[in-house]
Amino acid sequence: MLLMCLKAFLVGGVICVIGQLLIDITKMTPARILVTFVCTGVILGALGIYDKIIDFAGAGAMIPLTGFGSALAKGTREAINENGLMGVLTGPLTAMAGGVTVAVLSGLAVALVTKPKDK
Repeated sequence: MLLMCLKAFLVGGVICVIGQLLIDITKMTPARILVTFVCTGVILGALGIYDKIIDFAGAGAMIPLTGFGSALAKGTREAINENGLMGVLTGPLTAMAGGVTVAVLSGLAVALVTKPKDK
């Protein structure tokens, strides 16, 4: 258990360090970095590389945005195998529906219980 936590911490930390280096060195905006992480996850997931990283690090690889991209690729691949070309449209939506729903509902809950401040 301790070893798995250490692996998750190290891999998640490396992903965060890469993001920080992108901010410091390239002067990329946070939005572009987020898109870069998702696209990297899609590419690594489509190639089957990110699944090996997830097997090694567990939540340390699944929680960052690269894990989101990998899940999109995996969902698309599975839907294409089941439904053919229509899976390109339905796969990503089916794979990430739960995660997106939790994010939207969490944002709504926070918006309902907090008071916005003027800048």
